[in-house]
Amino acid sequence: MKTLEEVLNDWEAVIGLEIHTELTTLKTKMFCGCKLEFGAEPNTHVCPVCLGLPGALPVPNKAAIQSIVLAGLATNCDIEKHSMFYRKNYMYPDMAKNFQTTQGPVAFCMRGHLDLAVDGKAAGERHGLDSLEPGDAVENIERTDDGYVAHVGITRIHMEEDAGKMIHIGGDEGRIAGATHSLVDYNRAGTPLIELVTEPDLRTPEEARLFMQKLRQIFLALNISDCSMEEGSMRCDGNISLRRRGATKLGVKTELKNLNSFKSLHDGLQYEICRQAQVLEEGGQIYQETRHWDPSQKRTIVMRVKETADDYRLFPEPDLAPYDLTDEFIENVREKLPELPDQKAARYQRDFGLSAYDANHLVEHRFTVGFFESGITEITGITPEQVRAAEKGEAALPKLSKETRKRLEKLAKPLANLTLNDVSAYVNANPDVDLAQSPLTPKRAIELVELLADDVISSKQAKEVFQAVLDEDKDPNAIVEERGMKQVSDTGALEAVVDEVLAAHPDKVEQYRGGKTGLLGFFVGQCMKATRGQGNPKLLNQLIAKKLG
Repeated sequence: MKTLEEVLNDWEAVIGLEIHTELTTLKTKMFCGCKLEFGAEPNTHVCPVCLGLPGALPVPNKAAIQSIVLAGLATNCDIEKHSMFYRKNYMYPDMAKNFQTTQGPVAFCMRGHLDLAVDGKAAGERHGLDSLEPGDAVENIERTDDGYVAHVGITRIHMEEDAGKMIHIGGDEGRIAGATHSLVDYNRAGTPLIELVTEPDLRTPEEARLFMQKLRQIFLALNISDCSMEEGSMRCDGNISLRRRGATKLGVKTELKNLNSFKSLHDGLQYEICRQAQVLEEGGQIYQETRHWDPSQKRTIVMRVKETADDYRLFPEPDLAPYDLTDEFIENVREKLPELPDQKAARYQRDFGLSAYDANHLVEHRFTVGFFESGITEITGITPEQVRAAEKGEAALPKLSKETRKRLEKLAKPLANLTLNDVSAYVNANPDVDLAQSPLTPKRAIELVELLADDVISSKQAKEVFQAVLDEDKDPNAIVEERGMKQVSDTGALEAVVDEVLAAHPDKVEQYRGGKTGLLGFFVGQCMKATRGQGNPKLLNQLIAKKLG
């Protein structure tokens, strides 16, 4: 099978996503008063409504409607004032009533979009990117210095209820194939669920992964879901087809069902792109079918032939009246919008002088946002809540002194680096850690980056101090003093060391001046050795380069 890069030279992948998110921050189900609780004893949160017993009537959850409107506003959707629910009929044990209550052609949220910043290695999957200059726009992307921005359309976000959970007993993989029997837990049946459907605007597995990550950031910021992919409260289906480069007609698509991690989403789409290319290049035919990604075998497997809308026999829900959302209702929801990740990243660039790359990656995770902002508060005394109130015009921000402003300019970038590199690595290695309860307090974080910014310690030493803070629960200044780590930055003292090193290696000096400039690192290393690791490497680089100039 060809690699993804080889396939995308000849074929264009057309990808659309269907992202399902349970509204787990609500207290009750969509159409009844049953409690929402993950991990409860099976079938303990059920009632005649969510079990579909005769005579039971649904009552819609107003808070769920507010949540989906909030999601629509945050993703640039038009909010439809007039919509209704339908019955989607299917015979499967995970819904006792044999139908799912969902929305029809007109959903609460229609015609939205998100702009996706794709940079670094992720941008490498996009075919033909190297031929574009920053500012060039082709199809739905615009080239940037670090990669590109992709404009991804959102067809709709509709409301529906989740199904129950099937547990297959027996067999090797816990799947229905090979199982001896199956159990059904209806606790999840009736959980408010919003489904976002994208336009087929995605072209690479990385774009799909980044889109879902960005949507997760937004929903977490809105506090409408815990977005736990491990627990199934956020999951994704990917639709994928291929067409020859330059063609406009869409190919036959397959659907990858229930991708429950960012890695599975990327790897499943990558495999399916390569599989379809192989089938087509060998003269075969792609069938419209639903497939399952098996991460252990690293391949997709046919589940069933894809149903059509006719198979579901959709018709208006007779037990629920159509919805008429008022302007007042929509505006009241709009007032609840928090600062969204894109807005936060733009503020980081504007107020703290961060690059677009650093700002965009800081807002990817709640822990990086929280750590960075706690450090900024330590410097300025201004909390994120005060910033938000000022942006809403509810209060004025306290004025910073000239000294505080200079300190902020000096420390914001090192704080961002510490957060994106050392703190992220620490949290990834210790996923259960609570940073707020760790020895690395905001005060200590600022103390550490200030030591680095003032050239008191080197970047290598900063990593040692970072680990020591966590291990010994001590202040960075105390650690530096105890270990005698302060850098020598006295130009006169370092010049004498440089002169001694150059005099001791005349052959290397001659080679350097003959064009072997890579020897600069050798000379710096010798000087660091002579100063017992306490020489300022940045200053040593400058002095050596000047003397050998």
